[in-house]
Amino acid sequence: MFPMTYSPDLRKRILDYVEAGGRKSEASRLFSVARSTIDRWLAAENPFAIKKTGPKKMRVIDEEALRKHVADFPDLTQKERAAHFNVSEFCIGYGLRKLGITRKKRHSDISNAVMKNEQPIKKNSQ
Repeated sequence: MFPMTYSPDLRKRILDYVEAGGRKSEASRLFSVARSTIDRWLAAENPFAIKKTGPKKMRVIDEEALRKHVADFPDLTQKERAAHFNVSEFCIGYGLRKLGITRKKRHSDISNAVMKNEQPIKKNSQ
């Protein structure tokens, strides 16, 4: 459901009605506007300002900066990376997928051994 935008003319009539001594609940019924909406308009600094909704400006992360950040801080979550780059978690996830970096934490030899109830294969650390 999309938010409904009321015309400035209707907002003015409702606010004038309330300021002239009418009750907010009466104005709500009379003009078919939610009481909470009227309260929000009365509390607003500019009740006639209409906030434009819709897609936000697309943010593009520098691929090399993201790759370096992942190499430097491999244990950070997507939420922490998003805070670092000042973007959404979705943007970080998209950037990581684009770089071919997955969220998989276990190596396949460990998970396969666990599924077979065997000891995982340890790699030499030399």
